[in-house]
Amino acid sequence: MLSKLKSLFRGPQVPPAATPKPPETAPAPAPAPAAAAAPAKEEKPLDEKNEAKQEDKPQESTPAPAPAPGAAAAPAPAAIPAPAPAAAPAPAAVPAPAPAEAPSNPDQAVPEGQEGAAAPPPPIVINRYADDQLRAIITKMRERLEIYKEKTIDQYASSPEISPPVTPLLLKDDYNKVIEERKRQAEEERIKKEEADKKKKEEQEKKKKEAEAKKAEQKAAEAKEVEKKSLKTKISEASWAAVDKMLKPLEDRMDSVVGVTIDPFTDRRYIAWLSLVTVAFNYNTWLITARMCFPYHSETANQYWFIMDILSDIIYFTDSVIFQPRKQFVKGGDIIKDRVMTKKHYRDSERFLFDMISTLPFDLLYLQFGFKSGFRLNRLLKVDTFFEFSDRLESIMAKAYIWRVIRTIGYLLFMLHLNACFYYVASEYQGIGSTKWVYSGQGSAYLRCYYFAVRSLINIGGLNEPHTTFEITFQMTNFFTGVFVFSSLIGQMRDVIGAATAGQTYFRASMDGTVAYMVTNHIPPVVQNRVRTWYTYTWDAQGMLDESELLDKMPLVMRTAIAVDINLTTFQKIALFQGCDQQMLVDMLLRLKSIIYLPGDFVVKKGDIGKEMYIIKSGAVQVVGGPDNSIVFVTLKAGCVFGEISLLQSSKDGGNRRTANVKAYGFANLFVLEKKDLFDILVHYPESQKVLARKGRKLTKAKGPAAAKGDEDKKKGLTLFARKPPTPKLLRAFGGLLNKKKAEKAASGDS
Repeated sequence: MLSKLKSLFRGPQVPPAATPKPPETAPAPAPAPAAAAAPAKEEKPLDEKNEAKQEDKPQESTPAPAPAPGAAAAPAPAAIPAPAPAAAPAPAAVPAPAPAEAPSNPDQAVPEGQEGAAAPPPPIVINRYADDQLRAIITKMRERLEIYKEKTIDQYASSPEISPPVTPLLLKDDYNKVIEERKRQAEEERIKKEEADKKKKEEQEKKKKEAEAKKAEQKAAEAKEVEKKSLKTKISEASWAAVDKMLKPLEDRMDSVVGVTIDPFTDRRYIAWLSLVTVAFNYNTWLITARMCFPYHSETANQYWFIMDILSDIIYFTDSVIFQPRKQFVKGGDIIKDRVMTKKHYRDSERFLFDMISTLPFDLLYLQFGFKSGFRLNRLLKVDTFFEFSDRLESIMAKAYIWRVIRTIGYLLFMLHLNACFYYVASEYQGIGSTKWVYSGQGSAYLRCYYFAVRSLINIGGLNEPHTTFEITFQMTNFFTGVFVFSSLIGQMRDVIGAATAGQTYFRASMDGTVAYMVTNHIPPVVQNRVRTWYTYTWDAQGMLDESELLDKMPLVMRTAIAVDINLTTFQKIALFQGCDQQMLVDMLLRLKSIIYLPGDFVVKKGDIGKEMYIIKSGAVQVVGGPDNSIVFVTLKAGCVFGEISLLQSSKDGGNRRTANVKAYGFANLFVLEKKDLFDILVHYPESQKVLARKGRKLTKAKGPAAAKGDEDKKKGLTLFARKPPTPKLLRAFGGLLNKKKAEKAASGDS
């Protein structure tokens, strides 16, 4: 192997020329080079032997190395005998086979002009495959060289590469024509482009001029309108400035009572004021129509009517001057609280127009035409206040359907009131007591007419038959109106009551479906009774079966606010979560689920896989044990937490298994947080994750997993009787000598 490496680094060696001897000594022929057909297996031993001989006998000439077995394809050079000294004949033990006999005369074997020079040895082949590849590459390169030589001579000669497209050659005149045509086309395109750009600029300038002209016209029109309105605006601004100056002392005094501005949706004082305005509106609505139709005006009664009218007018005026200009409003998403802007907003609205018309003092016409209630019909334009009060009252009531029912009944009574007024007017037109159909004039006119309206609109029947055309027409109209109004009010009442009892209907439908399912599948009666108990208690405690259905409809901000108000304080008291990010706790609150357990239900059992932690919302649970779970270790009440260690322990060695039994003591409402939800949250809070991992390890070491605790319990009884450690050998040997001496002394004493 070393010889191969040496020959590889040394390369092919030319054998040195043999030194000629004096003519008197007969030359001995040198050993011929190895034939090309020598077997390959003898190549390595021969080389090793030759190298050994060269080292042992440096005076002998080095024979030419034998070619590789595959070199037979190349022509081998003829063997040239070299003269050798007579004292060193070729050894007969290792003869090299020669392809041909050496000539008897060595001078004839040397070519002319190469006397005294040795022939070049055949090439040494290390790797046959590499040699073949190199020879193939050289052959290809030579072929390509010949192709490129031909290419330099003939430019149209073929080559292995794809030839580029040949550009046609044109005569000089044709070439000039093509160039001129191209120039002409380019010039035409340039001219067309310039014309198009010019037209485009002209159109743009024309549009700009038109837009400027329109703007100028609009500005001129606006200026004219401003000039026209300037006088009106100045007059209105001056009048409102005078009114504000007059009312400023009163407004300043009311600022300390109602505030600079009022929130119409949450301010209870404003809602209370709206209730007073609604009373004044109902007074005008009911009594103005009654006073117009029935003979309730007299010298004694007019004084009281006048006082009541003035009080209602004062309420109207106060509402328009003190409260309505202070109402906050929303503009562009911002709540406007500036007094000047709220006042201007109210004065620019349609409601201000109706409020001003409703407070106009048409009562002064009493002086000319007498005391007639018809002059106060403009007070009915304050109807917007009634609807606003209705909306605000529904928003603050816990059971808004009560007000809806009352309002619907009020609509029905008012329709009957109007029908009673119309009936009295019709009776007065026909003549009171003139026929059996009209009002007889006996008793209270309003009650008798109202009774007729009730029986007529509700179609009860039993009324006197009309005789005249007027009576028949009036009664038919009354019937048709009664059918329409009564059916509408009944439908509205049905909707109100249906909306009020929609939750109860859903509860009944759910419970009935569950009971039907249990009966169909022959569920034991004990289980059926527990299911019914769960349905009843859940509905009574929460007013719904699933709180998440209601909370999912709210925006995230509202859900977060509710969850924080209910459970954040409890979460902050949990030792496991102390020191964590507050926002992480808020996110955990949104993942809580409410579950209700019946008395005696097991919340967790010993040995179960722990995947949740529990927070007691209401009720109590007990940690029990013993053979029949009759031993109560501790009772946990509202606000307590258990099962939190299982959230962070792994299943290795039973670390996430429950270590005790927990059952509900009475009805218990628990919040549940699952391990999956906690891990989903911790992805976004890496620092809190580290804190929880550290605390989890501490709590795990303090309490220990269930399996480790079991092993400790088993070993407790053996720790007092453990095997003693072995005595050291030195002490044991020394103790043995002492014992031997004591034994000898005892033996001598006995003798």
